[in-house]
Amino acid sequence: MTAPEAPAYRVWALPGIPEVRPGDDLVKLIAAAVSGGPRLADGDVLLVTSKIVSKAEGRVVEATDREAAIDRETVRVVARRGTLRIVQNRQGLVMAAAGVDASNTPSGTVLLLPEDPDASARALRAGIRETLGVEVGVVISDTFGRPWRNGLTDVAIGAAGVRVLDDLRGGTDSHGNPLNVTVVATADELAAAGDLVKGKAAGLPVAVLRGLGHVVEEAGEDGGGARAMVRDPADDMFRLGTSEAVREAVTARRTVRAFTDDPVDGGAVRRAVAAALTAPAPHHTTPWRFVLLESARSRTRLLDAMRDAWIGDLRGDGASEESIARRVRRGDVLRNAPYLAVPCMVTTGSHTYPDARRSAAEREMFVVAHGAGIQNFLVALAGERLGSAWISSTMFCRDVVREVLGLPGDWEPMGAVAIGRPAGAPKERPARDGADFVVVR
Repeated sequence: MTAPEAPAYRVWALPGIPEVRPGDDLVKLIAAAVSGGPRLADGDVLLVTSKIVSKAEGRVVEATDREAAIDRETVRVVARRGTLRIVQNRQGLVMAAAGVDASNTPSGTVLLLPEDPDASARALRAGIRETLGVEVGVVISDTFGRPWRNGLTDVAIGAAGVRVLDDLRGGTDSHGNPLNVTVVATADELAAAGDLVKGKAAGLPVAVLRGLGHVVEEAGEDGGGARAMVRDPADDMFRLGTSEAVREAVTARRTVRAFTDDPVDGGAVRRAVAAALTAPAPHHTTPWRFVLLESARSRTRLLDAMRDAWIGDLRGDGASEESIARRVRRGDVLRNAPYLAVPCMVTTGSHTYPDARRSAAEREMFVVAHGAGIQNFLVALAGERLGSAWISSTMFCRDVVREVLGLPGDWEPMGAVAIGRPAGAPKERPARDGADFVVVR
């Protein structure tokens, strides 16, 4: 019995592609180059450097406009170090300088990426089919750096007729273990294979890969294109750079008043507590304590007792029953949240003074430090994709809270934080100009 043939493929650079200029027909240039060597066959994959696509499409600008070009191509700054910017560009790709490149282009000019790399790939595939009568896949590649890894590699930014992702989830490995998360970036692997023979300075912008016909779509099926490889922001755990992550988390911190029923990960809340403890505090103290109400029973007991105390206070103030009912309903944000945290302040380590002025200032320092810790807590929750609402209710009935929760007498409840998954997108926040809140002397 003959052993099955081992899987294999061949990849070679395509010589004879001249310097590409705006308006050139890439299909004709590739067809002419093919005529001098191995002919293309059904199931081959053309691996095309994006630079020649950009040149043919006239995506060339003066070098003096490079920074302006980067600005125009950028939709979001991910990270910045000195003049280097890692950004998300209009094609959805996260890369250095939005892909605006000064290499392999005439002096005094820079190249922009193709306007729509997938459309460019479809056009090349259709042109090769019409000109040479073969059904090939097309991958348009560009060079990327990668988080966590040194060195550059080519990845697919455009594709047509190629299965860009190979979803193995639901299958099993060779030992019968279930595959739950494996989705292979096939188009990126093809792009990297082509880069091994194209090179960066050899004037070989096109490669041909043969032997993997199973990744090429049938005639008339172009596939989803490389755009399908751009991770959805909601699933991207590494979407932000360092300083940008801090600013984004602070901006993402919004008061959320409606939550889903999804359970809250107590570990995420504890990580937020750890972030709170990094806030500044007077005299090297740690004035923060957090009571985490993880059971529905504990939340109900506390909120019922607080409601009764609040109603008693309002009636004592002479409020009408209608007004009392309306104001009590404001506490629903706490009652409807799947998780509550009660931050408490302790002033252990505070200094004592003989006069009221300095004593009041001493307490204010602890209150300010406690607020800084709570802000850290709320921002960290936002980083965990948890919504929150800091409600002041417990400050009006501290004795009740201490009694219900069995807290020491020197713990001062400083509100309650409702925590959960937001039930909807937040409303647009009105823009505020920082200059309106600054006085310079």
